[in-house]
Amino acid sequence: MPPRIVVVGSSNTDLVVRAPTLPAAGQTVLGTSFFRAAGGKGANQAVAAARLGARVTLVARVGRDEFGEASLSNLQREGIDTSFVVRDPDAPSGVALIVVSDEGENAIAVAPGANALLEPEDVDRAAEEVEAADILLLQLETPIATVAHAVSRARVAGVPVILNPAPAAPVDVRVLRDVSVLTPNTGEAIALAGGRGSGVEAARLAARKLRAAGVRRVIVTLGAEGALLEEAEMSVVRPARSVAVVDTTAAGDAFNGALAVALAEGASLEAAADFANQAATLSTTREGAQPSLPTRAEVDAFARDFGGSA
Repeated sequence: MPPRIVVVGSSNTDLVVRAPTLPAAGQTVLGTSFFRAAGGKGANQAVAAARLGARVTLVARVGRDEFGEASLSNLQREGIDTSFVVRDPDAPSGVALIVVSDEGENAIAVAPGANALLEPEDVDRAAEEVEAADILLLQLETPIATVAHAVSRARVAGVPVILNPAPAAPVDVRVLRDVSVLTPNTGEAIALAGGRGSGVEAARLAARKLRAAGVRRVIVTLGAEGALLEEAEMSVVRPARSVAVVDTTAAGDAFNGALAVALAEGASLEAAADFANQAATLSTTREGAQPSLPTRAEVDAFARDFGGSA
């Protein structure tokens, strides 16, 4: 039976320009191409989990506009339950403006729109789904109060929670203590822990500070270097494989969706991180957010091609 995952989060439309380099402050760069794609961290992670075999319900808000209609249609084509996606009459759908360089790096600005109006009551309407879920998956592109409420509901129901604290924002330590797995990238981990620096050792120190504050398990995504796992009596980096990177947009979302699926299927933290690394790495070989997210068959084939197991 497929694992049941509920995602509470954002849905955006991505407007993407490819350019030779990312613009610096005050600089204009000429792009080489433009395309539009479905995005938003919540919707991306929902699609990632669905393509990897999970039964997924998304709790979100979109506007009553063209972007909202297109987002809903896309989610439904992916087999995602959109019964709890609210069409907000007073706010536009969220939009992300993305520049992608020739090296595959990106710079993103988001206008949240209806995402900023996602309320605790929206989570309550999906209470039965949340309580029956194998995992609740959350990010920070919606109001912190709504995220905290969802974490609390899951805790009472005994449902494990994965929180991807992106984009970086302050989160009450009492909320973090109720999270089963926290999945920041290096910058987000350092910001949450109140540290400084960069690189694997700075990420490790930040993860240990978060663990000392009461977070049970921390996985810091390290981009091309893989993922750092910190839990009781374990601190290990699980490496990612080297590929020709086209676009890193949504690689973190691919990681989180895959992690949720693997943990819901009963994998160990290390095995789940390896599976998530495979999915995230594969996503960087393609353009766009949701268009880049791989299927289960693709991840399995990718793992076999590199002599590993997904």
